[in-house]
Amino acid sequence: MRAYFIGGVLLLASVVGVQAAEPDLAYGAYQRGLYQTAFRAATLRLERNKNDAAAMTLLGELYNQGLGVRLDPKKAAEWYQLAAQRGDANAMSSLGLMTLDGRGVQKNPAQGKAWLEQAAAKGNGVACHNLALLLLTSGSDMDLEQAVELLRKAADAEIPDAQHALGVLYLKGRGVAKDASEAARLFERAARNGSSVGEVEYAILLFNGEGVTASESQAARYFRRAAAKGNAIAQNRLARLLVAGRGVPANKVDAAAWHILAAAQGLTDPWLDNALKDLTAEERTRAERLAAERLGMR
Repeated sequence: MRAYFIGGVLLLASVVGVQAAEPDLAYGAYQRGLYQTAFRAATLRLERNKNDAAAMTLLGELYNQGLGVRLDPKKAAEWYQLAAQRGDANAMSSLGLMTLDGRGVQKNPAQGKAWLEQAAAKGNGVACHNLALLLLTSGSDMDLEQAVELLRKAADAEIPDAQHALGVLYLKGRGVAKDASEAARLFERAARNGSSVGEVEYAILLFNGEGVTASESQAARYFRRAAAKGNAIAQNRLARLLVAGRGVPANKVDAAAWHILAAAQGLTDPWLDNALKDLTAEERTRAERLAAERLGMR
């Protein structure tokens, strides 16, 4: 698995953050999910102003994600390139990730990193986060120090994955003084910003009373939130709590449903298998139906 990612929530956040001097019909349509309208509006903007970097970035994003248009990484990279050449940090960030992966452009790790560095220098939170993840893999103390500072900037920009990553460093005492309280604060912020891994990490600290006042009931709530988003670890931990009746009323049928979902993602648990082995055929059927219903809701 690569240390960085392409597309998804964080890339979306970077695009949505672009501002325009006039009422931005193109980005407004994008935010509402009206992608074909956004495409037409961005195209019209470029007809009026051939140097509209924000419109170029939006077209790049639409082609990159296949939103309202056919998925076309090559066209996405071309639009990002044009916008990046005009100084758009969001385009630089996206182009850097594509260049690192060789998606839509020739793979070139050095150039991909350079694009991320330029975007990070302009304060782009997504680029700061992804550049930090690259630096964390080098094993260099100097790179680790720089990665911490980049993660701080990304965390301040409310990038949830950066908040989670920085929290992990504080929990382990890597590159920073070990501080479970600061880790908990960062995990909670990541959770508030929708990060399922942040929810899981915060739930674990809540359950153990590490860096935060212990609360099994709050831990169960955070596990449930992450489980509902499909996080296998959360599904497994919630199932265990439901079997033991810790933080939540004991409910083996509910536990079995979450166990089924976690196991379907490859997270097996012999302890749960044993704890749930006495369920009746009717209870197992109910659990399977509940698991299918939850799967269909995502």
